[in-house]
Amino acid sequence: MRTLFDPVQALRILDRHQVRYVVIGGFAADLLGAPLSTDDLDICCQRSVVNMTRLGAALRELEAQPRIGRLGEKPPPDLDPTTLAASEGFSFDTVAGRVDVRGTPHGTGGYTDLSAKAELLDIDGISVRVVALGDLLRMKRAGFRIEDRMHLEVLAALQEMLEQTSRE
Repeated sequence: MRTLFDPVQALRILDRHQVRYVVIGGFAADLLGAPLSTDDLDICCQRSVVNMTRLGAALRELEAQPRIGRLGEKPPPDLDPTTLAASEGFSFDTVAGRVDVRGTPHGTGGYTDLSAKAELLDIDGISVRVVALGDLLRMKRAGFRIEDRMHLEVLAALQEMLEQTSRE
């Protein structure tokens, strides 16, 4: 299943199912003002069984098809909440494009850590928690992909620009 990336559709469905999550990754960077393009939605979810049950329902509505993720794990086809909660990450192809679900992103303590400083943004009428720029930088610094290193430069420049603007 290869569809056009429509993050707003995915966010609407997550919101409808009351999933507790923080947007991370390239889409978060874009929302925070970094000129990075992305073709997926990365989220870090609260890992309670109730929330994972909600996530599973949202993924079913998104017609999620498991794919082998960066961590080499393939999600369970039945989207079992216990298995979803126990994993460090799954990737899905959905009707809204690729959605990656992360447990504890590199350099963080997971959802509780990231949600503490997350910004609440309105995206097309949906209240969405988006990772704070400092936390996104922390994840990129702890990352091991070449993409993380390239994004780090852009994000650090954005942070410097924002700090300079706030001093003036």
